[in-house]
Amino acid sequence: MNGDDGLGPDEQSGVEDPHAQSAGVASLTGAELARAFEAGELTSVEAAEQLIGRIEALDASGLALRSVLELAPDVLEEAARLDAERQAGLSRGRLHGVPVLVKDNVDTAAPLHTTAGSTIFGEGSPARDATIVQALRQAGALVLGKTNLSEWANFRGRPSSSGWSAAGGQTRNPHALDRSPGGSSAGSGAAVSGRLAPMAIGTETDGSILCPAAACGIAGLKPTVGLVSRTGIVPISTSQDTAGPMARSAEDLALLLEVLTRAVDDGEDEAARAARRPKEMRTDYTALLGDGNLAGLRVGILGSPGFQDYHPPTDRAFRTAVEALGATGAEVVEPLAHPSEPFHSAEEEHTVLCYEFALGLEAYFARRSAGREDGPRTVADLLAHLKSDPAERYDLFGVELVEQAVEAKRSGREAYETARQNNERARVALDGLFAGPDGVDVVAVPAMPPAWLIDHVVGDQVAGAGWSASAVAAYPSATLPYGRIGGLPVGVALLGPAWSEATLLRVMFALERCLGPAATSPVPAFAESVSIRTC
Repeated sequence: MNGDDGLGPDEQSGVEDPHAQSAGVASLTGAELARAFEAGELTSVEAAEQLIGRIEALDASGLALRSVLELAPDVLEEAARLDAERQAGLSRGRLHGVPVLVKDNVDTAAPLHTTAGSTIFGEGSPARDATIVQALRQAGALVLGKTNLSEWANFRGRPSSSGWSAAGGQTRNPHALDRSPGGSSAGSGAAVSGRLAPMAIGTETDGSILCPAAACGIAGLKPTVGLVSRTGIVPISTSQDTAGPMARSAEDLALLLEVLTRAVDDGEDEAARAARRPKEMRTDYTALLGDGNLAGLRVGILGSPGFQDYHPPTDRAFRTAVEALGATGAEVVEPLAHPSEPFHSAEEEHTVLCYEFALGLEAYFARRSAGREDGPRTVADLLAHLKSDPAERYDLFGVELVEQAVEAKRSGREAYETARQNNERARVALDGLFAGPDGVDVVAVPAMPPAWLIDHVVGDQVAGAGWSASAVAAYPSATLPYGRIGGLPVGVALLGPAWSEATLLRVMFALERCLGPAATSPVPAFAESVSIRTC
């Protein structure tokens, strides 16, 4: 199957890599690197050296993706230590020595920094790693560096340009450098797509993993809120935030998620402490990927406005994903009956996010500055900084979301409580699709149209997307590429009930086997622009 209206898979596979000397190692997934390490065919130091050379050639200079904000200064020493452990017979698991990039709103202690894309923290670093970074290190993963992002995870103002930050500039899409990488986990998406690292950590409040994954042609998974600790992650929303894996295969997502789920009860994250996983729930996700046969699984297709009908070429291309789902043996339910009213209100979601951002950010500031005199303390401090530092480009990018957060903290408690309660209808609506004898196991919709042009004057131009209901409901969602439109990747969004990460990964794995790597792991062309002949 081929879901491309332009370049076919044979031509796509013939794209010349712009840094041929690292292409061999860079093309390997995390699982393939792990197998090479185990077989003694490659060391972590060798892999890190190749990827560092690639980042320096394609990211910091040359094509200038600007996806990696900084490399860990001690990364080669850490890789050598992990190699020595392996040679001594000590393996921490399948991620032992495998390079991972981390979004720069996730705390990493010195010598790395954490900026949230802003200049407000100066050269300071958090005192300790976020809980999920601790879990990565304990599992033997090699933290290669930090990725650029939409500043403050795109909770600042309008217009905004996904992937732009004062700290790192504009991240670009490896498939076409004038196209947006999506956001807010822009650097993680672009770096994995550009083969600068096999896997990365992203974070999401509403689309910040799925959007850049779909735009850059990789796989991404947003877990159920509470499955993974948020302690040490710059927050937007206590009710919607989560971290999650981004990679080029379902197997790599599963490997990374297995480790992230170990970061749960750290004593600080209320959602992680209160999360009530089903007693029978397994988190050995790689063992649950299956064999590609989805017989017995019901997949529903939502075709209503809000999930489709916002970009006709995307709707037409989406038939490739629907046909592939049927070819895997799944029972495809189309059209899927659903409530006629909207699943949620964007205005009420906005009310919730503004209030929770103010409180959550001030709690983060307090945690980060504990025992120190410097650093911001309040959301009002952030607002003043954004307006006063020329590097923050207040002349181009707005700050009204931060202004609204300041006001929400002052007088918005009642409006917040009402909106938070009304947001529950997203969960009720989705539960209606999943529950009961006629319910489906998974819902599939187009993730979004192909990546839009970068525009710092007009800002992002997103026609629509299929993940918001799951984000508001705090339910898991995922995306996987299935083809291209005019040379740009498009992905399917998969929505599931709470704690259904294993099912989503199983569906992704089956789609990979059905569609093949040319569709599900498209090789980027690093083109200046999409060629007119592909349109």
